[in-house]
Amino acid sequence: MIDIPSMQRAGTNAMKAIIDGVIAEKLDIEKQISSSKSTFRIADLGCSVGPNTFIAMQNIIDAVQQKYQSQGFASHMPEFQVFFNNHTSNDFNTLFASLPPERPYFATRVPGSFHGRLFPDFSLDFVHSSFALQWLSKVPEELLNKNSAAWNKGRVHYASAPDEVAQAYTAQFAKDITTFLDGRPKELVVGGLMVLIMPGIPNGIPHSSSATGLTFDFLGHCLMDLAKEGLISEVQVDSFNLPVYVASPKEMTQLVERNGCFSIERMIITQPWVRVDDLSGQACTMHLRAGMEGIISKHFGTEIIDELFDRYCKKHGEFIDLLESKCNGNQLFIVLKRI
Repeated sequence: MIDIPSMQRAGTNAMKAIIDGVIAEKLDIEKQISSSKSTFRIADLGCSVGPNTFIAMQNIIDAVQQKYQSQGFASHMPEFQVFFNNHTSNDFNTLFASLPPERPYFATRVPGSFHGRLFPDFSLDFVHSSFALQWLSKVPEELLNKNSAAWNKGRVHYASAPDEVAQAYTAQFAKDITTFLDGRPKELVVGGLMVLIMPGIPNGIPHSSSATGLTFDFLGHCLMDLAKEGLISEVQVDSFNLPVYVASPKEMTQLVERNGCFSIERMIITQPWVRVDDLSGQACTMHLRAGMEGIISKHFGTEIIDELFDRYCKKHGEFIDLLESKCNGNQLFIVLKRI
């Protein structure tokens, strides 16, 4: 069985290989040199608090340095500045306390939502966002209205819900990505690159067949079990919806093309980093808990957390076959260039 650190390392290595290729092929360093800019600026939008964000930034810088050296421009090597962005509630103190002491860049924190402008005109050369854009800015209001066809009673996600629920999620995701993309063209230099990584599902595959959808369905079942036993109320479950959306390449292509300021250099669904049956129930549960404990605790309280995830772990064997047989895709990897 594979543990969580091993899974994270596998994911990091997979993304590094793709990003190395993108920078080697797509980054125009001659334009950087001709502009006499002495600093290469990178933004990590929706950064994590743990070490993954530092690894990702180091990988980008290593690839840029390699490009300069391989093309004979080592003498023009720029300095690097990295902007770490997340909501104002993000624990920036923990993040900056754990900055690598020998890092080859200047680090700056940028609190605020990436659904809008964050930086001055043409101040960035590279934008990176990993597993942040799947989070909706808010739960669609229709889901909480008992008189709406999209009222999501007894469920916490859209994967197996009526079409009206999925449509509400889709519409909110489109609004959010539109505001995200609208904020970036003035910030990125012409020719600048933007790498976006998020959960993805192939075109034409139903949401109920995504790994994320199945995972959240089983989490919802566990919450309903707690409600039936009186540990929480059904009203609490009915008013709780996870603000997470899994997009397809077709959806993202349409949103990028509608924006009109970027060329799509690459868009692929990458295969899972590890086989589902290589993950223990405990590893899957720890991974889910790390991402969802905060939002669940805020709604239901902290008292149920251990019990909820213990039950989820015990259910792991029940849905492992479904995950293997129905799940399609894993990560959506997108490379955009400012035109």
